[in-house]
Amino acid sequence: MQHLRIGITGGMGAGKSTVCKIFGQLGVPIYDADLRAKWLMSNDKELIDAIKTNFGWDAYTRKEDLNREYLAKVVFNNEAQLKILNGIVHPAVKRDYEVWTLEHKDQPYSLKEAALLFESESYKALHKVIVVTSPIETRIERIIKRDHVKREDILKRIQNQTTDRERMSMADWVIYNDGVNSLIEQTLEVHQTILKVREQGVVPFKF
Repeated sequence: MQHLRIGITGGMGAGKSTVCKIFGQLGVPIYDADLRAKWLMSNDKELIDAIKTNFGWDAYTRKEDLNREYLAKVVFNNEAQLKILNGIVHPAVKRDYEVWTLEHKDQPYSLKEAALLFESESYKALHKVIVVTSPIETRIERIIKRDHVKREDILKRIQNQTTDRERMSMADWVIYNDGVNSLIEQTLEVHQTILKVREQGVVPFKF
């Protein structure tokens, strides 16, 4: 039977990781695209060379560790540079994800957690997508507590992302992390629905 690739995304502070933990407790394999991107930027030679070529040797320390502070300054408020960086990193993550998926093909389905699932167009290589949404003020409060950043900086970052309305229009399932609807119940319902969809036959990719 087909192994389904399910994407899960949402805006900053929406609660993607919390929902993924629930899926994880159900035994669902989860690929954290953002975490793997960070790892690849420090360990994948092809990616490291590409970053050095485009952003200079200062992008890495003498110990060959990624100079995150330097890179953040280069791409901050610079869409052209950010586009170049994403154009280098996203293909590397895509390759890594393909290998990871093959390692989990014996499972009914797996999740790919990614903040920029739609922006990177990686959703096109998935069968279905889950969007986690949460009220904007709740998201801002969570991010301030978690990252200790200013409200205005958070708003700038949110404005650079796809809106909740756009995400929801492209979603197959929406999980509401609003403190009213039970996250566990919603996640269990989506989990059971995915298993039923899989049993109904071959599911095409979203593209």
